[in-house]
Formats: sequence, C-alpha cells, structure tokens
Amino acid sequence: MRYQQGFFSVARTCGTCRGTGRIIKTPCETCRGAGRVEREKTLEVKVPAGVETGSRLRIASEGEGGAVGGAPGDLYVVLHVKEHEQFERQGSNLYAAVPITFTQAALGAEITVKTLDGDQQLKVPTGTQTGTVFRLKSQGMPVLGGRGRGDLFVSATVITPATLTREQRRLLEQLAEVEDGVEEKGLLDKMRNIFG
Repeated sequence: MRYQQGFFSVARTCGTCRGTGRIIKTPCETCRGAGRVEREKTLEVKVPAGVETGSRLRIASEGEGGAVGGAPGDLYVVLHVKEHEQFERQGSNLYAAVPITFTQAALGAEITVKTLDGDQQLKVPTGTQTGTVFRLKSQGMPVLGGRGRGDLFVSATVITPATLTREQRRLLEQLAEVEDGVEEKGLLDKMRNIFG
C-alpha cells in the first residue's frame, strides 16, 4: 500500500493480508489464519564432551515455524552444568582435596585418588605438608572439540585424629619426647655458635 505525504511516497505492507496478496475470509479457529500453531515437542539432544555452563547448542529447523509457510527457524539450547560434589572445575582442569593421615604425610605412602575415569594410585612423598598440590596429567575434563584433556590437581590435607587409643597416645608421647630432645639439642648448638 502506497501513501503520499507531500513530496514523499511511502510504501507499507498491507495490515490485512500481511503482504501475501490474499485475504482469508473464513480463517481457521486454531491458527486464526496464520498457518501455524504453537505446540511443545520433546527432543533428545547430543551434548558434546567438555561443555561448560553457558555453552549453546544449535539445533537446525527446530525453532518457531516460519510465517506464511516459511521454513522454521533454529532452536538454541543454553546449557547449565551441575556442580560436582568432589571436583571443582576451572576451564578444563579439575581441583580436589584428599585427606591423608599424619603418618602418611610423615613417612610417605601410596594412596587411592578418585578421578573421572575411576580410582588411581598417587605416591605421597615423605614429609608432605597440608596444602601440597599434586598434578595428575590428563585426568581433568575433556577439551571441547576433542583436543585432549585438562589436568587434575589434588591438594593434600593432613587430618589430625580427634580421639586416640592408649597405644596411639603412648607412641605420640614417645615421638614428642624425641622431638623435644632434637629441639633442645638444636638450641644448644645455636647458643654455642653465638657465644663461641
């Protein structure tokens, strides 16, 4: 439809036929002449390995139907990844804490660590302190697009026992006596060095 406004001529789409050139005299009660009806559909979507929260998947031709018999649009699915109870994710790397006993930290040990692929053995060296981080290569999340995997970083936490048996208490008291002797000897050596 053309409108003349002074020197200007303006063309607009007809509001009745919406540019189709036809008017439906008795429109369908369901679609009201639009030629499309809203309905819900359940789809099964394949999610690739390594996606993160906020990743979008495009599903072709599953969006809203096109006007006047046009092709349907695409559907975009925005993903929200649920947090894991044991692992914390940063990019493709995973982080976890593993408890170790005082004796495992002092003497060294081989412990079992949970990974995404199952249990794996980790060697804890002698004298490990709380907060020591061990890296398990390629045990993290898959990189989106299939280019390898991230790493798993395991932080050791030395657990102090809340209750002790008589035998454990006796042994720890013996250890405390030995440690006191070492500290006193170290102090005497330092004083000898200072006062010559």
